[in-house]
Amino acid sequence: MKSTTRNAWLASVSLASVLIAGAASAQTLAAAAAEVDEVIVTGTRQTGLKVEDSAAPVQVVDTAALTRTGQTDLRVGLANLVPSFNAQAFGGDTANLTLSARLRGLSPNHALVLINGKRRHTTANFAVLSGAYQGAAATDLSFIPMASIGRIEVLTDGAAAQYGTDAIAGVINVILKKNSEGGSISATGGEYIDEGGKTAAISLNIGTAPTENSYLNLTAETKYHGFSNRGLADQRSVNPASPSYSATHFAYESTLPGFPNFNLISGDAEYRLSNLGYNGGISVTDDLEIYSFGSYGHKDASAYENYRRYNRVQGKMGAADRPYPAGFSPRERIIEDDYAGTLGISGAVGGWNFDLSSTYGVDDIEVRVEDSITASLYADTSTLTAKGFSPTSFHAGSWTTTQLTNNLDLSKEFEVGLATPLAAAFGFENRHETYEIGAGEPASRYKEGSQSYPGFALTDAGKHSRDSWAIYADLAVSPVEALQLDVAVRYEHFSDFGETTVAKLTGRYDFNDYIAVRGTASTGFRAPTLAESFYSATNVSPTSAFVQLAPNSPAARLLGIDALKPEESTNYSIGIVAHPLPAMTLTLDAYQIELTDRIFGSSSLYGTRGGVLTSPQVLAAILANGNVLDPTVTTTGINIFSNGLDTRSRGVDLVISYPTDLGDYGRIDWSLSGNYNTTKVTKVKAPPAPLATPSVPFPAGQTLFAGNAKSLLETASPKYKLGLNALYSFGALTVNLTETVYGKSSALSDPGTGPLLQTSIGTTAITDLEVSYKFFDAVTVSIGANNLFNKYPDKLSAQFQAACVASGGGCVAQYPTYSPFGINGGYYYGRVTYAF
Repeated sequence: MKSTTRNAWLASVSLASVLIAGAASAQTLAAAAAEVDEVIVTGTRQTGLKVEDSAAPVQVVDTAALTRTGQTDLRVGLANLVPSFNAQAFGGDTANLTLSARLRGLSPNHALVLINGKRRHTTANFAVLSGAYQGAAATDLSFIPMASIGRIEVLTDGAAAQYGTDAIAGVINVILKKNSEGGSISATGGEYIDEGGKTAAISLNIGTAPTENSYLNLTAETKYHGFSNRGLADQRSVNPASPSYSATHFAYESTLPGFPNFNLISGDAEYRLSNLGYNGGISVTDDLEIYSFGSYGHKDASAYENYRRYNRVQGKMGAADRPYPAGFSPRERIIEDDYAGTLGISGAVGGWNFDLSSTYGVDDIEVRVEDSITASLYADTSTLTAKGFSPTSFHAGSWTTTQLTNNLDLSKEFEVGLATPLAAAFGFENRHETYEIGAGEPASRYKEGSQSYPGFALTDAGKHSRDSWAIYADLAVSPVEALQLDVAVRYEHFSDFGETTVAKLTGRYDFNDYIAVRGTASTGFRAPTLAESFYSATNVSPTSAFVQLAPNSPAARLLGIDALKPEESTNYSIGIVAHPLPAMTLTLDAYQIELTDRIFGSSSLYGTRGGVLTSPQVLAAILANGNVLDPTVTTTGINIFSNGLDTRSRGVDLVISYPTDLGDYGRIDWSLSGNYNTTKVTKVKAPPAPLATPSVPFPAGQTLFAGNAKSLLETASPKYKLGLNALYSFGALTVNLTETVYGKSSALSDPGTGPLLQTSIGTTAITDLEVSYKFFDAVTVSIGANNLFNKYPDKLSAQFQAACVASGGGCVAQYPTYSPFGINGGYYYGRVTYAF
């Protein structure tokens, strides 16, 4: 609604109209009034639009709210505040080194991340192993310095026609600080209550004005996070029910240091991360500004893999020629450099506003394996009189992504005799992106390769690229004062997938000062990421080896699996914005997202299982791809990404905010936020003929998507997340209390080589608390706890553990890895901030 009366009323009701999920952000009436007047730039091409007037559901999160979460990771902090945004807590293999997040239950690849409205590049670390976040190759939010952020605008609605055809779930627009003076220094440290995960971070943000009519905001931060371990004893060493157990092994291993907790795979990775960021601009004239912003980040991270036993590697002399006599715990490690820069010019010419910019981003990762060995190389180089040779530290390969995006945006308002001018926006975008896999050093890929993570083979290596060109038009107008209409159309051409046209229609009607309805209908088109199409590698455990087969490879054709094609989406949403009580704001938005030809990782397709030949066709595809598997493993096969599913996601987002004025005793800002989301697999593609051939133990043949793959989409994420936040302010004291309730989640999982078994996590309430006090108007000291009462997810069932032990594996996991609140329990921390 546009009326002056309504805006004045809203400004008087404190935080009520600020759509911040999970935590209130104002501590005084004056600050709240300023927030109400906040102009948003996401979800609309209009200028001067305020958040309470938005026709699309936009949630604004400010830097103070992010800080109060106690998180040093932007990804997790944002998940604590936005109900439909969920963060991955644990990943397998190198995915544990680059955790991801997603909107509205879709893939991380369906949400677009912008910095100051410009597209951010994606990570080169592709998540391939089975899980709810499988296939993630999205933007790594950890490389955006939290101290550089002014606010974040989260558009929880399809926006493919406005920002890019892949913006199916929504848009996260990070708005950087523009302060030209002042700044802050902040230091924090903490640790899990049950040990592990030691964390320390320090950040500096400073604003300067190098010249008249200019600003330059600089940020530097560095973080450390240590390993955690929540695993059981390695069952191969201690459990007589395991086929891998023997009295001889026990007699020796029981004397080794660390017995029986050798296996450290079930826990957090360790990382060291440093970021630099800047945001600057200079006004050349009143109508012309040159601006630039960018960042550089360096990360060194490693994660433990399954323990290899003392007799895993031997030479020809047997026990006398045994490296690692106590066994070894390999670590997968990445050394990563991530940088991005934007240079642009904006202003007004001839009544038209324009913005011309170029953005270039790179994510470059060296993949290493530490404390490992190549068993075949050692054995083949050993003699009767000399020990063999193999490195114990390997360059296993590299991943690199680049993205160059050029944009031209034009906008102008035209008086057309309606309640508001017609806001017209037009634009052009060109994008060139590349993805490259570099081969590992020869020792890392000799025969079966380095233990725990074979180096990338020459047949895995390669560089791939894509170009796209897009034009868009966006028209917004209010025919009458109470009605807003916004229509957008985007045409995009891909060098590898041809052309597409997507559209979006948005509307809002304000019945009066207290209630409005809004809704959207849109389409989307997501071309597969280059990683999804071309990634190829070998994934191993002590008893199995699987090739991640590239769907765009000739070997995939041998199995009748086609190259990837784009996904298409249809989005609908309808909602209300209401003020049922003075000082209260309520938003409720329901949505449906239909995806056809959805890309998802297959279930395991076996060549051999438990030492029994299952599919000669699968083995032939592995050989055709040039892979050599460990001859000592008993289970082999492939995994592959495919357009094998159609899905339908339905849900509701709720945000209610309400302040309570306690007079001389301060105030409490209340916020209730929630998301209910269900995903249904509506169609499963039939397996190609080579996989449908009957075999033992698959009399009906194998399927691309078995029950475990389906359950990862339908049940592995909680159907609802509900958060109640209370921010108490009294002079220099603030107390922030959040109660988050996660609904039940479950999944079918393969415990080893047995039938799929159900795992589940019951409904769980997690309490977060932070207490802060400001000294001398400049120093703020905070102490807090995330998961105050140290809650863990339900453990894997005894039946699941027994089946795992029977498969001969280490079986150290005791919690489902898809837990939405992690497997580490509570975390306590402290923070000191000096503002100047």
